[in-house]
Amino acid sequence: MKRLQLGTISLVLLLIILTKSSTTNAVEDDSVKNEESDKEEQNHVPNSTSSYGIEIVGEMEEDEWEMVQKRGNQFVLNEKPFYINGFNTYWLMVFAVDESTRGKVTEVFQQASSVGMTVCRTWAFNDAQWRALQKSPSVYDEDVFKALDFVVSEAKKSKIRLILSLANNWEAYGGKAQYVKWGKDAGLNVSSDDDFFSHPTLRTYYKNHVKTVLNRVNTLTNITYKEDPTIFAWELMNEPRCTSDPTGDKLQDWIQEMAFHVKKIDAKHLVEIGVEGFYGPSTPHRTQFNPNSYATQVGTDFIRNHQVLGVDFASAHIYADSWISQQISESHLEFITSWMKSHIEDAEKHLGMPIIFAEFGVSSKDPGYNATYRDNLITSVYKTILNSTKKGGSGGGTLLWQVFPEGTDNMDDGYAIVLSKSPSTSAVVSLQSSRLALFNSMCSSKFQWSCKKKKVIYDPHDEF
Repeated sequence: MKRLQLGTISLVLLLIILTKSSTTNAVEDDSVKNEESDKEEQNHVPNSTSSYGIEIVGEMEEDEWEMVQKRGNQFVLNEKPFYINGFNTYWLMVFAVDESTRGKVTEVFQQASSVGMTVCRTWAFNDAQWRALQKSPSVYDEDVFKALDFVVSEAKKSKIRLILSLANNWEAYGGKAQYVKWGKDAGLNVSSDDDFFSHPTLRTYYKNHVKTVLNRVNTLTNITYKEDPTIFAWELMNEPRCTSDPTGDKLQDWIQEMAFHVKKIDAKHLVEIGVEGFYGPSTPHRTQFNPNSYATQVGTDFIRNHQVLGVDFASAHIYADSWISQQISESHLEFITSWMKSHIEDAEKHLGMPIIFAEFGVSSKDPGYNATYRDNLITSVYKTILNSTKKGGSGGGTLLWQVFPEGTDNMDDGYAIVLSKSPSTSAVVSLQSSRLALFNSMCSSKFQWSCKKKKVIYDPHDEF
């Protein structure tokens, strides 16, 4: 695929032709009305900021810092759609504990904001590990909690909202294995890590953690987390799987209980599950889109999971290089497009909610990797989302895995992108931010998206 050229980007924001719908008895006035409409819209385009040579539309005013909500299959902010170009940086809380590394939190937010990113997904858990937030069930380290307070406070300063994940399926940062270990230490009859999902005491441990985080009063802002618009959404768990029950019933029951639990405490914020998006037994006709046969057996069930009351939007992850083959291949791009389209279609037709592709990327450790391929992969993901956006579809946005500041190489799992060292990737990210910001600023969500009646013309040389 041809990479996007910086020289054409300014035209993207200038070549906007807006036409007002006319009544049948006033056809002769169309040209006059359209000209007036153009002038009116140009006078109301928000001030822009320029980063990496890219114009970003839609500077957020302080009094507009409100809760993001969802209406139907789209996110809404101040009666306008809120399409997302965002990123992951999972270790922010841990880095914020120590004054010597705290500045990296500010740095990554500032760099992401400079290319128009508006949402970050990060961990609000660390169970019994180094710099643990939760040292034992319901016992917390106040210094680490203050570090999370700092993350939330710094995010707002850069106009970035947070998806806070509340637990991990994997052992990193404790995860469900640590909850099971706590159960064993307390004399519970548990053996499998999947007992996390079913044992009532372990469920109570998790629910208490949720309650503690949501009711936390930020020591820097004096705002309770459950009242803070900086938090975009709560994520029940990072990539939950329950392989001991391929039917999906055990995980489904857990999702139902925990989504209700979160909403009971905090009815204002959005809630998502955190699943990877694998199709399960309830939709055998959709399992053809799974990357492999094993994905059907991990206890998740994309459509069924997201039909749970209290779940506001869908999530899916994209890792062709770990799900299909590590060797870089053009077939990976074909899978990514198919995977995204099938999930967007399901979100529209069966779920009636937005979907965020909450993790995607490619590892520099993969055989055949190069920066050009990474840019092409990111562009392919962005193109698929934008095609949904332009139709008012369920494609709510994407979150890169992952954006790092300079000097954090020891945390790199191969997927890290340092924007200041990756000008071509930064340009791709910036252009997507510009396009989505354009839709966010020009559309209205009053009962229907009035931007559907407006014609947005892009520079013909600006190819996907």
